[in-house]
Amino acid sequence: MSKLEEYQKKRKFDKTPEPSGSEKPKNNKKGLIYVIQEHHASHLHWDLRLEEDGVLKSWAIPKEPSTDPKVKRLAVQTEDHPIEYATFEGTIPEGHYGAGTVKIWDSGTYELIEKNENKYVVNIHGKKLKGIYYLIYFKPRWGVQKTLTGKEEKKNWLFFKKKEKQ
Repeated sequence: MSKLEEYQKKRKFDKTPEPSGSEKPKNNKKGLIYVIQEHHASHLHWDLRLEEDGVLKSWAIPKEPSTDPKVKRLAVQTEDHPIEYATFEGTIPEGHYGAGTVKIWDSGTYELIEKNENKYVVNIHGKKLKGIYYLIYFKPRWGVQKTLTGKEEKKNWLFFKKKEKQ
C-alpha cells in the first residue's frame, strides 16, 4: 500500500491544482524539508509538514504556531502528502477536499533529533520558526481511536518550542 494512497483517494487531480505526487527518496539537499502552510479552508488552520521517508508527514494546527515555549498547540495528524506539496500555493476549488486558499507561511529545513512512536524532536531552520520543537502524542480523554485493523490511530499531538536554558 502506498504511503500516499489516502491523500490520492481524497482528491480529483483533473479538477484541483494540488500535485498528485509520488513517494520519493530522501532529497540530496542539506537538511530535510520543513514547511507550514496557512490554509484558509472551512476553518483557518496551519498545516505542518515534515519530510520523512519520501513523503511529507502532516499535521493540522488550528491556531497559528508559536515561538513562545509556554504556548502549546494542538496538532492533528493528517494523511501523508507528496514532497511536491512543500512548494504548493493556490486555491483548491469549492466542493473539493480541503477547499480554500493555501499559502506558505514558513519554510526551511529541519534535523530530526529524536523520534519514537509518541514523540518527534526536531531542530527547525525556518524563516519564522527556529530552534528545537516537540511533537508529543497524547491520548484523548474519550479513548483511543482504532483503525480498521485494530491498530491505535495516533491523531492528537502537541506542538511546541523547547524552553531555552537561561
